[in-house]
Amino acid sequence: MSEPLVLGEAVADATREPPVVEAIDLVRRYRLGGPDGAVVEALRGISLRIDPGEFVTIVGPSGSGKSTLLHLLGALDRPTSGTLRFSGRDVAEMSDADLAALRNREIGFVFQQFHLLARTSALANVELPLVYRDLPRSERRRRAAAALESVGLADRLGHRPSQLSGGEQQRVAIARALVTEPRLLLADEPTGNLDSATGAEVMDLLQRLPAEHGVALVVITHDPEIAALAPRRIRLRDGRIDREG
Repeated sequence: MSEPLVLGEAVADATREPPVVEAIDLVRRYRLGGPDGAVVEALRGISLRIDPGEFVTIVGPSGSGKSTLLHLLGALDRPTSGTLRFSGRDVAEMSDADLAALRNREIGFVFQQFHLLARTSALANVELPLVYRDLPRSERRRRAAAALESVGLADRLGHRPSQLSGGEQQRVAIARALVTEPRLLLADEPTGNLDSATGAEVMDLLQRLPAEHGVALVVITHDPEIAALAPRRIRLRDGRIDREG
């Protein structure tokens, strides 16, 4: 009697869009001080999946493995063992050039430090990731202007970072992360350099991105109040997932 339900579940699972990123039993070890140095196990068997359009926060104390996990989810590093897949593609089967292309096309980054070019306009800062796509300059500028408009900075295209407030600079950084139309946006302590009111405005903007752009948003934070904003929260401790909900 239950077979039609099982069949329906199988069909639904077969047509379900693959996760943006999937980690299975990830381990990352580092050796300190050369070949004879001590081995540090930063991640100790992390398993998770991030689906399209999902908003997830990853929280934990210093030394919990947040930064190491960020580097792996951002395709900036490879695991020591375990499986890491991006849109179904296994990192173990990808070259360094493949990972660089993945970062440029499918992953956007927003950091605590804004990392904007000081002598360059907001428009040119946002346009920069598109230079590697060999797009015509007019198309790069059109996309960069549209990204800045989407974060409320349509009237700041020609302003340099020194002419912008901290919150506006972070919005430029968010626009730069969005201009490549990534599937995954990683935000590392995105309000760390902002006052509480401006930080709340930036988080309000970030929270809207999954629905407005279809991007999966992962915010790395040590702040429990920011972590609580997400429908799904992952807490790390000592390189493992301590709690998820």
